[in-house]
Amino acid sequence: MRMYDIISKKRHGGKLSDEEIAFFVRGYTEGTVPDYQAAALMMAVCCRGMDEEECTSLTLHMMHSGDTVDLSGLENTVDKHSTGGVGDLTSLVVTPTLAALGLNVAKMSGRGLGHTGGTIDKLESIPGFNTSLSMEEFISQVKNIGIAVIGQTADLAPADKKMYALRDVTATIDSVPLIASSIMAKKLAAGAESILLDVKYGSGAFMKTREAAEDLAGLMVKLGKKAGRKMGALVTSMEYPLGRKIGNSLEIMEAVDILRDGERSDARLVSSELAAHLYSVATGCGIPESRELVNRTIDSGKTYEKFLQWIKAQGGDPEAVDKGRLPLSPHRFELRSPADGYVCSADTEGLGMASCILGAGRVTKDDVPDLGAGYILHVSPGDRISHGDLIATLYTSDISKTAPACDKILFSLRIGDSRPESLPDLIYRFIS
Repeated sequence: MRMYDIISKKRHGGKLSDEEIAFFVRGYTEGTVPDYQAAALMMAVCCRGMDEEECTSLTLHMMHSGDTVDLSGLENTVDKHSTGGVGDLTSLVVTPTLAALGLNVAKMSGRGLGHTGGTIDKLESIPGFNTSLSMEEFISQVKNIGIAVIGQTADLAPADKKMYALRDVTATIDSVPLIASSIMAKKLAAGAESILLDVKYGSGAFMKTREAAEDLAGLMVKLGKKAGRKMGALVTSMEYPLGRKIGNSLEIMEAVDILRDGERSDARLVSSELAAHLYSVATGCGIPESRELVNRTIDSGKTYEKFLQWIKAQGGDPEAVDKGRLPLSPHRFELRSPADGYVCSADTEGLGMASCILGAGRVTKDDVPDLGAGYILHVSPGDRISHGDLIATLYTSDISKTAPACDKILFSLRIGDSRPESLPDLIYRFIS
């Protein structure tokens, strides 16, 4: 078998066999297939696509290219994945809620890159929090308190790690079969029985339209089911930042606003819906009943108790969280409106990049984020604002970053003369 023939077959629109896909994944992981041939095949896939059977084969071979996590000693294991967004703190609410409801949350999360935030960076803004547990410590903690969240290990789906890095520089990122296989290979390797996907659409999401997000969600649900997992997906909006506190420690603070102080917000609504749908997928309980259970658990304070227990178990300082002693960068600046009008819409990717400019994110994977940087956005779609009204409060360790971040926020907000007739629905559709 030759890579030349596999590339040629796909370039001409042919269907690759399981054996051909296995040959490619194994060879690329081991280094016998060079980058230039892997890039050629991925470009052929990007142009010609893959059917469901090919996607399943690619996903499973990538999943088994390295270690897989054995969670068979745990019951009712659940995992949740978001395709990324701005102010997306939902994992900080969903995971302790499900643990408080008796499910076992064994989750591996990623770091932020570009305009999107990462759960691991947010958790590491808590003094002492350890996201690098050994696999034995990880599973033991889930057994003891029902929840552990760690960074992805280097040996989990290594084929995907190599392929993703190559896709990033060969303009093959936006292939639905490659996106779906990449996400699901890692999720399946992480071992949970039940998986819920939060697939974002809009100006701050990778998928710009609801239809594209729906297609991706549907394919990933099918891939997970073929691998024997319980699956569901919510297609949700990222036309505007989900939370209003954008940055690492700031998003922990907003999670506390929801869990301890009962704040009602877009972030609370989407988080509770994700938790309810994942509880339903895992247990078979109806959505209305699951929704009631989730909201009652959050409102009772049980989720917040579990949140603090989880922080302590992973070495973090729960008192720093509860008493508001999380790091905030020293330079504070208030951005005020230069004009009158209505907040009509936003370039949410641009709003995410404003946080990066302040130091909260990464432009390259080797950047070290300022965990106390970011900003609080004080306006929402449909709001009437007047000249001089507070738009955002910025935090940074480098005061020279304030002006470009302000420019980015103002450029990314679309202010009009009249209130928008309609606002995007936060939750578009559930796919199961």
